[in-house]
Amino acid sequence: MQETNNYLFESLNKEQHKAVAHINGPLLVVAGAGSGKTKALTHRIANLIENNKINPYNILAVTFTNKAAKEMKERLEVILAKTLCFNRFGQPWSTISTVDQNQLRADINQDRLQDLWIGTFHSLFSRLLRFDIEKYADPEGLKWNRRFSIYDETDSQTLVKEIVTQEMRLDPKKYDPKKIKWAISNAKNQCLTPNQVEEKADNNFEQIIADVYRKYRIALSKNNALDFDDLLLLPVFLLKQNDSVREYWHKRFKHTLIDEYQDTNRTQYELIKLITTGNINSNNFVNWDNRSIFVVGDADQSIYSFRAADFRILIGFQEDFKSESSSRKDSIVKLEENYRSSSNILKAANFLIENNIERIDKVLRATKGDGDLIKLFSCDDEISEAEAITNKIRSLNNLNTQSKWNNFAILYRTRAQSRVLEESLVDPIVFDSLNL
Repeated sequence: MQETNNYLFESLNKEQHKAVAHINGPLLVVAGAGSGKTKALTHRIANLIENNKINPYNILAVTFTNKAAKEMKERLEVILAKTLCFNRFGQPWSTISTVDQNQLRADINQDRLQDLWIGTFHSLFSRLLRFDIEKYADPEGLKWNRRFSIYDETDSQTLVKEIVTQEMRLDPKKYDPKKIKWAISNAKNQCLTPNQVEEKADNNFEQIIADVYRKYRIALSKNNALDFDDLLLLPVFLLKQNDSVREYWHKRFKHTLIDEYQDTNRTQYELIKLITTGNINSNNFVNWDNRSIFVVGDADQSIYSFRAADFRILIGFQEDFKSESSSRKDSIVKLEENYRSSSNILKAANFLIENNIERIDKVLRATKGDGDLIKLFSCDDEISEAEAITNKIRSLNNLNTQSKWNNFAILYRTRAQSRVLEESLVDPIVFDSLNL
C-alpha cells in the first residue's frame, strides 16, 4: 500500500498505523479505553477511500450510537477535505478560512461520501428493509411492505399488554406484560422464533411467552409495523432465506467495520456473518480478495449483557473469521497507549481487570504523567457514604472564593443509590455549607 496521504498516518502511533494500513481480510482491534479507537476507525475508512480507491458504496461502518456515527462521519469529512484543500488551494488546511473549510467538507460529503453507509445496526438494517422487506416470505404467512412503521418501546409495551389482558384474558399480575415483553425482546436478540421459544419452554409461563410472542408478531404485521428488535431479526431471516438478496448485499459491502464489537448480540452477529461471508459458513470463508471485516472492541469494557450483548463474540472473532494468507497473530492489533488517564489510574485498572478470566490480555500504558494518587474511602453504610461525599464537596468548595456546583459529578452503580445521595445533598445544613 502506498501512503500518499500524510494526514492519514502522521498522527498515528505504531499500532494505530498497523490497523489503518490493513486492507483485506479479518482484523480484530482490541482497543482499551482512551486508546484512540475512533481515530483508527475513521483513518482506516479514509485510507480505503483515498489511497486504495475503494468506492464508499462498498463500505459499511457500524457504530453503537447515532452520535458516534455523526462524529465519525464529521471526522472523515475533515480528513478527506485536507487532501482536497491542498489540491484545490495549494496550501495547508489550517491556513484557509472557515468558509472555505466548510465548503470543502460539503464537497467531500456530496461527491464522495453520499453512498457510504455509516450508522447503528438499527438504522442501517432498517434501511436495508426499506429496500427488500417485501421479498421476505414469512413461514407464518405474515407480510410487511416497505412503508412499515417502527414501534417504540411504549407502543410495543401497549400492544403486548392488550394481547395479554384483552385477547388472552390473562391476569396481568400473574403474567406481567413488561416481563413478557422483555422475554420476547431477549428471544429476538438471540435469533429465536416463537416456535423455538415454545420448544425451549420448561413451564407454563414460558409457554405463555411463546403464545404472546406469536400473537404479537401477527398484530405487528396487521399494523405493518416492526419493533426495534425486528429491525435486526427480520434482515437475518431475509438474508438466510433469499439467495439473491443475500448475494446483492454481500457483493455491495466488501469492507465492513464494526465499533464496540464487545456489545454485539447473537442477532447482530448473524447479520455480520451473512453480509461478510454470504452463503459460506464464516469458519470456511478464506478468500478475502478485495474484502475485509474490521472490528474494534474490548471485552474488558463489556457492560450490556442485560441487552443480550455477548462479549464472547469478540473473544471468538479469530476463530469465526480466518484468512489463508495471514496468521492468527496478523489478524489482531492491540491499542494499549492510553491518551486519557494518568498512570496511577491505569495501574489500578490493570491490576483489577487482570483478575477476569475470559478476556484478551492487554496492558494499558499512560501517555500522561503519574497523576494524583487514588484515595479510597471506606464507609459503614450508604448514609455515611452519602455524608462523606457531600462533606468532600463542601471541603473542596471551601478552597474557592465562590462555590461552583457544576464542577462536581457523582457516579453511582445502581439507581437505588441515588435517593440517599439526594437526601444528603438537600439537607439544610449541607445546603447552607455549600452556599447553593
